[in-house]
Amino acid sequence: MTETKRPLVISAPEPRTLDLIFTPEALESLHSRYRLVEADPANVAGVGDEALAEARYVIGQPPLDEQALARMPQLRAILNVESNLLNNMPYEVLFRRGIHVVTTGQVFAEPVAEMGLAMALNLARGIVDADVAFRDGRELWGGEGNRNARLLSGSEIGIIGFGDLGRALNRVLSGFRARIRAYDPWLPASMLRQNGVEPTSLDNVLTQSDFVFVVATVTSENEGFLGANAFSKMRPGAAFILLSRAGVVDFDALVAAVERGHILAASDVFPEEPLPLDHPVRRLPGFLRSAHRAGALDVAFKRMGDMVLEDMELMDRDLPPMRCKRAERETVKRMRSRPVTIN
Repeated sequence: MTETKRPLVISAPEPRTLDLIFTPEALESLHSRYRLVEADPANVAGVGDEALAEARYVIGQPPLDEQALARMPQLRAILNVESNLLNNMPYEVLFRRGIHVVTTGQVFAEPVAEMGLAMALNLARGIVDADVAFRDGRELWGGEGNRNARLLSGSEIGIIGFGDLGRALNRVLSGFRARIRAYDPWLPASMLRQNGVEPTSLDNVLTQSDFVFVVATVTSENEGFLGANAFSKMRPGAAFILLSRAGVVDFDALVAAVERGHILAASDVFPEEPLPLDHPVRRLPGFLRSAHRAGALDVAFKRMGDMVLEDMELMDRDLPPMRCKRAERETVKRMRSRPVTIN
């Protein structure tokens, strides 16, 4: 393929980098098959009219207005490698022109699900606290160290949200012979049953679960919908595990519920990241903390690059993208999750 015939790709993957999401072999393949133009993510139009006119793909989801898109007649797809579909472009124009907007976010489902399982086991058995006590010479031996312990096996589990992450979580929990209920208002009950979980209401998830996993994305309809009333409905001593975005939770109410000893909690996400050093959750007993690292594995990042290359190859042959998840006309503008700033 000659230099002039290779399709042009605008690269603006912030906060990712091409080296982060492509293996050396995949990056070599990308450069051999396409011409890449690096763009300022805040000003893609600044690459100039010639590059815009030839661009077939954009890697990243930088802000694009209708005027910039009008200068991109060859554009076939915007490949979001951050994971959150952003409300920073006129989706109605993209859909009307048949331009795909896709996300590689599903690469995080498996590693986040495994972290969620680890958090649940820790809250059930007090693993971290017991380790700290042992280091300090305060350990309790045998049954004395298990006064508040419980089994995950045979328990009742609730999952709020059942997208890629919810399904991955269900798979890693499948060996624990638990009764798993799920609430997701965007899915028909039959899809939940096909995955081996019981479709149910939000109230049932809250009131009938020993462990509640929150894996719902933030939308215009559910910001802060899990608040004091929701936590008060949970079983005393139940575990609340937040894995998706802090925006779905009234975080102060969550802290208060843990502080008064009603529930235990674990979270990989927080309303501010990094969290202020004086935030009360940093010193709160009964709260397990993780610094938004559940999905940030190199193997997950590298899967992004593979997905991007495979879908670009399909679209080069006038086929639809199949590896990445496509934005849906009915739901994409409802997304409200904040993009990450630290990989």
